[in-house]
Amino acid sequence: MPKAKAKKDTPVVYYGTGRRKEAIARVRIIPGKGAFTVNGKEALAYFGRQHLVDASLAPFRVTDTQGKFDVIVNAKGGGISGQSGAVRLGIARALLEAGDYRHDLKRAGFLTRDAREVERKKYGLKKARKRPQFSKR
Repeated sequence: MPKAKAKKDTPVVYYGTGRRKEAIARVRIIPGKGAFTVNGKEALAYFGRQHLVDASLAPFRVTDTQGKFDVIVNAKGGGISGQSGAVRLGIARALLEAGDYRHDLKRAGFLTRDAREVERKKYGLKKARKRPQFSKR
C-alpha cells in the first residue's frame, strides 16, 4: 500500500492556552504578516482600547518577533481586561513552541499565570471584607 503524501503548503500552527480571572483564551499563532483577530474580529474592534491590544502583543515585543506571526484567538468568559491578560499568556505559551524564547519570556514575567481572583462575599458582611459600621452605644 502506498503511503499518503504530506501536503507541502500546510502552515505550521503553534497553540497556547491562557487564563486570567474567569477568562480563557485559546491562541493559535501562524507564521505570517502580523494579523491579530479575536473571536473573528480585528483586535482593536474587539477590545475597544489600544492599551489592551498592546498588552496582549507584549510577548512579541520582548522576543523581537513583532509582525512575524498571525494571531487567531478564541476568547470566552470574564471581561475584556481579563481576556487581554489571557491572550498575553496564550501568546507567550505558543511562542515557547515556536522557538527558543523561554529566557526572554520568563525574565519579562509572561509565563506566570496571574493567580489573583475575586474574593467571595461572606455572610454578615457587606462585601468580601467590608463590615457593617460598629456602634459601641
